[in-house]
Amino acid sequence: MKKLNATQIKYLLAALMVLDHLPHVPGLVPPLWEGIFHAMTRCVAAGFAYFAVEGFIHSRNLQRYQVRLWGAAAIMAAGNWLLNSLLANRGVHISNNIFLTLALGVSMLALAFPRYSLTPEAKRIRWAGAGFLFLAGLLLTEGGMVVLPFILITYCCRQRQALGTLLYLGLALILFTLSYTSYDSWQETLTMMLYNSDWLFISVLPLLALYNGQRGKQSAFNRYFFYVFYPLHLWLLALLAAGLAK
Repeated sequence: MKKLNATQIKYLLAALMVLDHLPHVPGLVPPLWEGIFHAMTRCVAAGFAYFAVEGFIHSRNLQRYQVRLWGAAAIMAAGNWLLNSLLANRGVHISNNIFLTLALGVSMLALAFPRYSLTPEAKRIRWAGAGFLFLAGLLLTEGGMVVLPFILITYCCRQRQALGTLLYLGLALILFTLSYTSYDSWQETLTMMLYNSDWLFISVLPLLALYNGQRGKQSAFNRYFFYVFYPLHLWLLALLAAGLAK
């Protein structure tokens, strides 16, 4: 039965996200569990990407939605730069900014799939722009190799779930093939696969199967919590790591 709304799933994803980032504090998580946490949280970026597509489809003001994502990305980048500058001698370096990946993905959809009719020439220009954003995002953004193809599949197959699932599996297979390396022992091979586990984004599918299609309770707190929580918990972990550094 589909029992969870979008807000409930996003809070669950946020909790999983913290597990993935705890190892930012050296010594806080044993090495084995660090790999396990990393593997089991590969669904997080894909989950938020799914709801970014939902936002693109259902947002009443798409321009405002994009401004919110790009604004969050800019604030995250500025905060990262400030902490990295202040704590460089403590070995702190934060590069995470999934807001940038999601903002780029939503803007890519907005270019390729506008809500109004266009001339053929305008369509070609917008598709070229979307293609540029896609390629740039693959190379330059956090998780772009997973998130941007996932966003495209999710949107294009929103009314063809079977095809979407098949394409997700195909993407997972490609990522697995690209990341797999055989080492001298199966233990070492398994350990490295826990870290090189982008293909495990596919684990988001059972979670999305619980989604009931409802947004959940709409409040200012629920709307902005994730914009605040994501950078704030990373910055607090960075400060903790800096405080523990000798």
